[in-house]
Amino acid sequence: MINPEEFGKAGPPNLKKPPGLFITDFDGTLLRSDRTVADNDLVALKNLGRRGFVRSIATGRSFHSFKTVAGADLPIDYVIFSTGAGVCHHPTRRIIRKTALEAAEVQRAMQVLLAAGLDFMVHRPIPDNHVFAYWGSPGDNPDFQKRLALYRPYAFPLDQSGDGFGPATQLLAVVPAPQSKRALGIVRRELPDLSIIQTTSPLDGQSTWIEIFPPSVSKSLTAAWLTAALGIRPRDVLAVGNDFNDLDLLEWSGTSFVVSNAPEALKRRFPAVASHDEAGVAEAVARWLATPSQ
Repeated sequence: MINPEEFGKAGPPNLKKPPGLFITDFDGTLLRSDRTVADNDLVALKNLGRRGFVRSIATGRSFHSFKTVAGADLPIDYVIFSTGAGVCHHPTRRIIRKTALEAAEVQRAMQVLLAAGLDFMVHRPIPDNHVFAYWGSPGDNPDFQKRLALYRPYAFPLDQSGDGFGPATQLLAVVPAPQSKRALGIVRRELPDLSIIQTTSPLDGQSTWIEIFPPSVSKSLTAAWLTAALGIRPRDVLAVGNDFNDLDLLEWSGTSFVVSNAPEALKRRFPAVASHDEAGVAEAVARWLATPSQ
């Protein structure tokens, strides 16, 4: 496997080019409801490695959060984490790419979220982006409170002015489902120069999380960076996802599938495989490898 320490402006060293790149989302795609990975999916990942394919996970989790689940011993090569804000070479745990919002962008985004009356978190720069400041309104928002409880050791209250926070990996607003369409419209209208990504809460499966990143951040943009560094063409990429934060990646990759537990809107746009609980990733890999181009 290409050593990421060799990465530079010229890309990786001139080694044998991999035949392709496999990218899967984590929660709700590779990770099952019981927080494990199906044996068939593990076999598929190992098979891809034996055939020389590069294997990557693209997750909204921070790398700190990813390591707390089943990811420590997965047969993969890279982790695209925090929705593309960072990339880690998985076997060595070395972060090879990271980006952040500038302090002025953070202040501007905070003011938009405050004016909209949204509950939100502001995450420290990588590698400490599991640490965040938070602002909560007096209203009831169980999903926001649940996320806050999960990260209580790493969370601290934000002064309303937000002065002095500095750079941040991202801002994340937790919005109850009935308010999500309005909130998303406001954020996209007021921050058109930043990357605004919508995803369904992995905690309650109903609330909307609105993530605010630098304009260079998304799963597809970071995947494009990785393919360029590895000398892989986008048409030789397979992506598997399950939610709206995978949409740009699914649209960009040469071949795309969604698991059957994905929203109907995504299943109307992309071929569906079995659910995350029924080894849908393995099915997607098998169908991809069966195509003449592979």
